[in-house]
Amino acid sequence: MTRARRVLLSLVMIALAGVVGLPLYYIVVNTFKTQPDMTATPLGLPSPWYFGNYTEIFDRVQILRSFANTLYVTIGSVLVQLAVGAMAAYGIVMRATRFNRVVGVVLLIAFVVPTQATLIPLYRTLVEVELVDSLNGLIVMYAGGAIFSFFLIHGYMKTLPFEIVEAARIDGAGVWQIFWRIVLPLIKPILITVGVFQTMWVWNDFITPNVFISSPDKRTVVLQVYNAVGEFTTDWPAFMTLSVVALVPMVVFFVFTQRHIVNGLLSGGVKG
Repeated sequence: MTRARRVLLSLVMIALAGVVGLPLYYIVVNTFKTQPDMTATPLGLPSPWYFGNYTEIFDRVQILRSFANTLYVTIGSVLVQLAVGAMAAYGIVMRATRFNRVVGVVLLIAFVVPTQATLIPLYRTLVEVELVDSLNGLIVMYAGGAIFSFFLIHGYMKTLPFEIVEAARIDGAGVWQIFWRIVLPLIKPILITVGVFQTMWVWNDFITPNVFISSPDKRTVVLQVYNAVGEFTTDWPAFMTLSVVALVPMVVFFVFTQRHIVNGLLSGGVKG
């Protein structure tokens, strides 16, 4: 690539980054303004800097409770998804029977069915087992994400050196010993990658908690932001402040885990 093309590519990328970053700048900078200041200079820097929006958010909104709810649901859901996905992939890879192939096809069909098409029957099912308006009910709902985990882990697991597994069998290791002591350490990269994907999905999901949660003390962070729209209709800086507070954990999480996404996916590709 010539120098001129590199310069042109850099300019294009900078321009695109500016376009993408402008909404984020608009939101963040206006969290440090009062309503009149925002109306007067929506894109200008605050003068003076106003931090009252942040203290007001924590005083008026149960944001810490929402963070706790979201953290509980996210950790529980992701652990269930990884456990079910890993064990399902292990069973199908280790025993490539006709029945297991049929199960794989059924899972593929279930994966392509949009969640919105199943909300009504799922809601009625959770009503029957008394899990509507429950954080545990949300975990049960998100457990369906194990299908996505299964497909990624299954593809990665097929690239493993199964000579090690055969050697363990000859030494007398059982199915669970092989899974816990050999397979799990070998698939750690893809487990981390899938965990990152699913954590961001569960944390940022809006549809599921909006349908299945009604009590204010059980709201997730995203649902809390949505319900604040009416409360902060005439106070947009306060609403933007709540949005920023809700985004910060996932931004930090992504910054520290983005390398695992690339490494996990590339490891499976290289081994294949």
